[in-house]
Amino acid sequence: MGANRLSVFLFGAQMCSNARNVICMPHYICPRSKNQKHSMITPEAVLNALSNVLEPDLKKDIVTLKLVDNVRVEGKRISFDVQVSNPAMHSRKRMADACAFAIERVLGADWETEANVIALKHENVTADTRRVLPGVKHIIAVASGKGGVGKSTVSANLAVGLARRGFKVGLIDADIYGPSMPTMFDVTHEKPAIKELDGKSYILPVENYGVKLLSIGFFADINQAIVWRGPMATKALNQLFTDAWWGDLDYMILDLPPGTGDIHLTLVTLVGLTGAIIVTTPQEVALADARKGIGMFKLPSVNVPVLGVVENMAWFTPAELPGNRYHLFGRDGGKLLAEQSGVPLLGQLPIIQSVREAGDIGRPAIMQQGTEAEHHLNALIDRFLEVMADRNQ
Repeated sequence: MGANRLSVFLFGAQMCSNARNVICMPHYICPRSKNQKHSMITPEAVLNALSNVLEPDLKKDIVTLKLVDNVRVEGKRISFDVQVSNPAMHSRKRMADACAFAIERVLGADWETEANVIALKHENVTADTRRVLPGVKHIIAVASGKGGVGKSTVSANLAVGLARRGFKVGLIDADIYGPSMPTMFDVTHEKPAIKELDGKSYILPVENYGVKLLSIGFFADINQAIVWRGPMATKALNQLFTDAWWGDLDYMILDLPPGTGDIHLTLVTLVGLTGAIIVTTPQEVALADARKGIGMFKLPSVNVPVLGVVENMAWFTPAELPGNRYHLFGRDGGKLLAEQSGVPLLGQLPIIQSVREAGDIGRPAIMQQGTEAEHHLNALIDRFLEVMADRNQ
């Protein structure tokens, strides 16, 4: 990293010569002297100057991170928008000061610099601009409006299926009060190790079937009830993200608890979700809650894309009657929900006894080669990857 980087100025170690005139506001004008040929300066030259400013939390320059926009050179004034990962007032002010100093240092001291500093927009959050899990390309939340619809089963099989296709995958069991992933991955007696790096201790995820896994279940006795108040549960969950060494991953799957509560909002605030998958069963009781889940992710304050709906327990076919389908919980409820909500249907999964058995013994059903369960689960992953490809384009 070059010696001319200005990250130090974000922390107030040095300011431009007239910094005493700067008001502690995110949007300010820094007056300059009057003696330069302003017509020679282009927006590209301004970006070149601003490339010397580091975003302090993300450790890269603000131009490389594409945080600078709307650069304008009008007469003797340079103005632009710049986003910061920390929306606090002091952080925005320091970013404005650093930008003004960078322009003075590279372009001269006779410019009136106007920096409009705003919080990083959710739609601009990428693996490079995410403060939490910065090495993860895509963070996918698997959610449901109510419990018992197979959300954890879908999460586990999605994670293992992606890993079997060569992706680097992690899974966080965010269901604080009912962690089931240690059982579903046959690692109930495993304990995460500790990694020391740069003087800090990190939790190392447990790994099985090619998936890195962390769960609150690893830190409690198998038969112990996890009776925590909201703040304690939220703090523990945060540690699975911020105090763990995940490395570089293509996908992080989050198995969320049922409902639309505090933990969901905490995760939306903490990490930049790529999108959410809604799991439901076909009956109206489950669909009513699934609609609420979709509605939560579509709230302007949340604004997380819903990647699709998975309809679980869609039908039952007995072994002795392979041509029959019995719709025990109703027919096409998840399909209709997807159509009404304007989101893709990722798949309809039948009731298959071996799927339940696979979860109980800790070997996800997608690993049962040549079975009906593997066929339907692979079709689900195919559709998911199609939706992700469309989204990335």
